Amino acid sequence: MSTDAQPAASLRELAEQSNAWPFEEARKIVARLARNPKPEVIFETGYGPSGLPHIGTFGEVARTTMVRHAFRVLTDDKVKTRLIAFSDDMDGLRKVPDNVPNKELLSRHLGQPLTRVPDPFGTHPSFGAHNNARLRAFLDTFGFDYEFLSSTDCYTSGRFDAALMTVLARFDKVMAIMLPSLREERAQTYSPFLPISPKSGVVLQVPIVAHDAQAGTITYDDPDSGERVATPVTGGRCKLQWKPDWAMRWYALGVDYEMAGKDLIDSVKL
Repeated sequence: MSTDAQPAASLRELAEQSNAWPFEEARKIVARLARNPKPEVIFETGYGPSGLPHIGTFGEVARTTMVRHAFRVLTDDKVKTRLIAFSDDMDGLRKVPDNVPNKELLSRHLGQPLTRVPDPFGTHPSFGAHNNARLRAFLDTFGFDYEFLSSTDCYTSGRFDAALMTVLARFDKVMAIMLPSLREERAQTYSPFLPISPKSGVVLQVPIVAHDAQAGTITYDDPDSGERVATPVTGGRCKLQWKPDWAMRWYALGVDYEMAGKDLIDSVKL
């Protein structure tokens, strides 16, 4: 064994015995990879750009980077890895943050996707784009190795279309998983798909009265006009509720690992 290989082997042996949580997490990925080999392992972190990035955002990326590093040590860096920093910038703006200017401007766009809400700072095309830029500058300052992905870009470009059609084809099965986890009142109107109103631009949380997997559409009653509307689920005209969205994203992007706190354990199981 060469002198270079000896320290690497010793480090891997130590890693295989380590009780440190990054190595414990990484060993789970190694075990799963042994059962289902693939040439690349994808790590992911999620960011909700309804507010500015903060120390919690840093912590999530830092901890995931630790697990990625531990995985590379355990596999002698022979398996390609990537870290995706994913921004949920297609979520509707629920409330106006306290730490931004021009609050009245934002208040006129409540419910719209963050990438359609004007930037109150006046520096970017949208509030979502502004916060995404802040996130990337934040991560770049610390030298993180990552690939940035925007939910809006993935939905509108068609990158998620095939996965969305799969969700539509399995609509009833998805509902059977989700409904038992919801309160009775919420369950009565729940749908995994949220249409985006072509009139108001708002992400609508409305009951779905019909779905057609062959046509690739869902049908709902417009909450303002009462008109019955059929819309494709593809091309950014709908998005998913966050739990189905999370699962769909893992499926569409081939994600192997994403951290979650104790408060999200039940969501991860779903």
